[in-house]
Amino acid sequence: MHGEYKVPGGKLVVVDLDVEEGVLRNVRVAGDFFLEPDEAILAIDRALEGAPSSTDAAGLAARITAGLPESTVMLGLTAEGVAVAVRRALAHATEWSDYDWQLIHEAPQSPALHMALDEVITAEVAAGRRPPTLRVWEWASPAVIIGSFQSLRNEVDPAGAERHGITVVRRVSGGGAMFVEPGNTITYSLSVPDALVSGLSFADSYAYLDDWVLEALGDMGIKAWYQPLNDIATEAGKIAGAAQKRVVGGVGAVLHHVTMAYDIDADKMLEVLRIGREKLSDKGTRSAKKRVDPLRRQTGLAREAVIERMIESFRNRHGLTQGKVTDEEMARAEELVRTKFGTTEWTARVP
Repeated sequence: MHGEYKVPGGKLVVVDLDVEEGVLRNVRVAGDFFLEPDEAILAIDRALEGAPSSTDAAGLAARITAGLPESTVMLGLTAEGVAVAVRRALAHATEWSDYDWQLIHEAPQSPALHMALDEVITAEVAAGRRPPTLRVWEWASPAVIIGSFQSLRNEVDPAGAERHGITVVRRVSGGGAMFVEPGNTITYSLSVPDALVSGLSFADSYAYLDDWVLEALGDMGIKAWYQPLNDIATEAGKIAGAAQKRVVGGVGAVLHHVTMAYDIDADKMLEVLRIGREKLSDKGTRSAKKRVDPLRRQTGLAREAVIERMIESFRNRHGLTQGKVTDEEMARAEELVRTKFGTTEWTARVP
């Protein structure tokens, strides 16, 4: 069995192993990390040898930590990262390079249609009828997107939304509200087979699926990192938030979508969103304006240039061919707008 895992902010860990009579055998750990002393790599192999194959990631990490020489120094590597690679091997997880990735980047769509397209495209990936897909959104109008479980009245000031012509929609994933204006926002979705995140905890899958965009931002000179559970941050502040939804059936799939602040009208946002003191204190700031630091200021690039560089970075790392929303997918999405995402019943399902 073979498993790979790139430690968030670190290096690639590769594990090869066998399972005999319910325990790990012939364990070999490798990768492009740095490790001292040399014998520490053999200590990791020995620590994993004979472990029950049912041992969870935390238990495997504990065995590794206990088996390391006291003088061990790890750079780009963690005991937890090795443990995740083992769990991915045991789960027969796939890698990014196992797939032919498709890009969808089309004309602006309404907020409700974007919600519906996420559901339809991810369902198609889950059913095995569509390859893993990166969809870059273009917005036809400003919007507030609230999480699946958020209270509408607690999150949105209806007078402010009406005054600024902002549509409120509810997405299928959890998480917090997002304030979107067409020229100020970069949004994308990854619809991926469940096998790509096999062996990862729910939290680890966020970091794993965010890693490519951290590298893309790095290519643009921005040092960014994953901030648990679902933020992408820099030293200047948060620049993006992610959310996920798991889809069962067929091969199964994960929807992972991210909204990034290219620019932001913070005064308008505060007139539309009801951002509570508890949320601000949890983020370590007194001002909602200080929570988000836009990409425009950090890159000096036009929004379109940032998107082009992100797409090119993904293509260089994982391959990417141009695709489109099929007529059948669009018809199903439009029907979902009519019956679900465009209805008051859905938007206000948590009043």
